[in-house]
Amino acid sequence: MAANIFDYRGKHVHFIGIGGSSMSGLAGYLKDMGYEVSGSDRTRSHKTEHLEEKGIRVDIGQRAENVHGADLIVFSAAIAPDNAERAEAVRLGIPQMERCDLIGELMAGHEFAVGVSGTHGKTTTTSMLAQAFLQAGADPTIHIGGELDFIGGSTRAGDGRDFICEACEYRESFLQFRPTVAIITNIDEDHLDYYRDIDHIESAFARYVDIVPESGWCIAWGDDPRALRVCENARCHHMTYGLGEHCRLRPVDLTYDEHGCASFTAVLDGVPLGDFHLNVASEANMLDALAVICTAHIRGLDMEKVSEALAAFVGAHRRFELTSVTDGVKCYTDYGHNPAEIRNALKIASMQPHRTLWSVWQPHTYSRTKTLFDQFVETFDLADHVLITDIMGAREPDPGDIHSGMLLEPIRARGILADWTPSFDDTEAYLRAHWQPGDIMVSHGCGDIDLLNEQIALHGDTRRE
Repeated sequence: MAANIFDYRGKHVHFIGIGGSSMSGLAGYLKDMGYEVSGSDRTRSHKTEHLEEKGIRVDIGQRAENVHGADLIVFSAAIAPDNAERAEAVRLGIPQMERCDLIGELMAGHEFAVGVSGTHGKTTTTSMLAQAFLQAGADPTIHIGGELDFIGGSTRAGDGRDFICEACEYRESFLQFRPTVAIITNIDEDHLDYYRDIDHIESAFARYVDIVPESGWCIAWGDDPRALRVCENARCHHMTYGLGEHCRLRPVDLTYDEHGCASFTAVLDGVPLGDFHLNVASEANMLDALAVICTAHIRGLDMEKVSEALAAFVGAHRRFELTSVTDGVKCYTDYGHNPAEIRNALKIASMQPHRTLWSVWQPHTYSRTKTLFDQFVETFDLADHVLITDIMGAREPDPGDIHSGMLLEPIRARGILADWTPSFDDTEAYLRAHWQPGDIMVSHGCGDIDLLNEQIALHGDTRRE
């Protein structure tokens, strides 16, 4: 691994898997900082096209010759050592750096460095933080695993004091980060292709919080027993938020409007910090906002400005995002790919006026589909009709013992209509043959399921709201 990314300023850095949500942002960030940047990915996407518009060479298809001339290779945890480009880099003696090592190096030295961790809610919480800090007059460096229109993408360079980023637990990647403030939104089962069980996951979060200096902070959702335990055992300062009486920051006089958006007074240790109204629905988003309020309070931001920012926040892309109104049907896409996240998206959808609620799910990885099979079966109870596409294997080969059709009967047994529509063309055809004006459709998944929404928006009677 390279000693320090800053030793390569002005030199050629090549990203393997540059089209990923995090990798594309980092590539653009380094480009803006004066590095020569190139990259490769398996498929072309909006992100690769945007990078090319910035003058970054992107090769589609990963081949050994793509790394020729590079001074440093950056790869993500999903890129195996036997990848053709990584293997060629070894042969040529080109140093390699894992994505999270890069983030850790960029993060180091910031006075107030916030790493947003948790099984669910990282992107939304990080996006809320970004908007709150900026509207309150701070100048943070930002790295989001999604896109936020408020900052014009996924990354932003700041003045060097504040750093805000997502801290993903996949393969314990977040242990390479250097936070002075660690947020834990929740601790749940996921990535069981790496972790043994939920206890192993909890121990990883404990190790993450251990990185925080004693003068720093751990902020955690206090109604989650595992997050609470990690937080209370931290050697740094800690603060909890949530609905329980034991939580230090609580929403008082909490109400929800007809769209499911929360209003409340934030009270810390019995002292009101301010009144807040959100423009994004659900209890989950309300809890994410509490994490932001905790962080803003510790940082000493103006709470009136923070309140204004949270009221103006409309979400990051692919987080219950309205993509079109087609044939009179509101079509949303949501990045949620495990049971809790999908249930939350369906809860938000169920709060909106609708006739039939369609849930379109692209399972992501064979291992996740197998290990969480029973939980997925119980995930879609709020939907009227579920369509399941083929599993997106992503980094995994097909083991031959799991496919989408195996989920149909267990879901149907719960009284939910369910069908297997393998491709996006199959799915669109089924929807158009059966949906009616006034319905809602939500697509779920962290793969390329958003392309289904795009092709729906390109066809037929389509208008945005």
